[in-house]
Amino acid sequence: MKTKGIISSLLITSALILSFGTALASQDIISTKVKESPAIDGVFNDKVWEGIKSYKVKDVRTEADVTIKSVYTDDMIYFLLSYPDATEDRLHKPWVWDKEMESYILGPQREDTFTIKWNMMDHKVDLSSFSDDDYTADIWYWKANRTDPSGYADDKYDIISAVPQNKSQEVVSRTGKKRYLLRMSDEGNPSYQNIILTGYKSDMIDQFLHLKPSGSMADILAKGTWKEGVWTVEFGRKLDTGHSDDILLNPRSGKKYLFGISIPGLYGEPIDKKAAHWYGQGRISEPLFLIFK
Repeated sequence: MKTKGIISSLLITSALILSFGTALASQDIISTKVKESPAIDGVFNDKVWEGIKSYKVKDVRTEADVTIKSVYTDDMIYFLLSYPDATEDRLHKPWVWDKEMESYILGPQREDTFTIKWNMMDHKVDLSSFSDDDYTADIWYWKANRTDPSGYADDKYDIISAVPQNKSQEVVSRTGKKRYLLRMSDEGNPSYQNIILTGYKSDMIDQFLHLKPSGSMADILAKGTWKEGVWTVEFGRKLDTGHSDDILLNPRSGKKYLFGISIPGLYGEPIDKKAAHWYGQGRISEPLFLIFK
């Protein structure tokens, strides 16, 4: 049995080396049982978080250190995250009035975002968007402009495989294999809707109307605040949403839940689309394992 365990560990390490170029150390993140739920307001001074152990995770693309804490109650799980960002970017493709054209065009502004990505397979995988592994992943996608005003995060899922699907995007894995990535929203309506303008209102207008989401898209509470060069973002979700497109988190299962966190973009530091794997930049950190205690 020991020999099998050693071989299994070596195989996992080898897979990580192939996927990331160098072996990334995995880290256990403990979620602590609490009696009261924290307020999802993006403020870290809630008493629930006092005394809860914090963990530091390096975001692969931005090299920012992300601090993470987690607690849970009988039916909910919560995360408190903070990370440096020199600027607060709250606009996303706003409508900007072009005087010469006498019409609105999309502005260059892009919102700050943060994601938590969960492995939904019954085995370990490389959760990057340019993985050699086939997998389905549950994604919690907070967006400073589109979702934050309503107090939610987008609920999405990724499917990556060697077989193309309708609306999937072709990507190349780190080992040079052709792969297909499908990113879909969960069932229901999101917390934002595009605004179409027919005449001049002002020089710049937010493109999105903020709404209360519905269905499985309403599963994830999330709120972020930016202060003095630091984002603080809180997430909250039911352990069991009852939706098949969400990961089921069971504190009594004894399982370790594989996940990763990422900063898809700090908009003072744009993604380099000339890089071979630009689509995957900022999509996953080191492998993390959630443990309930």
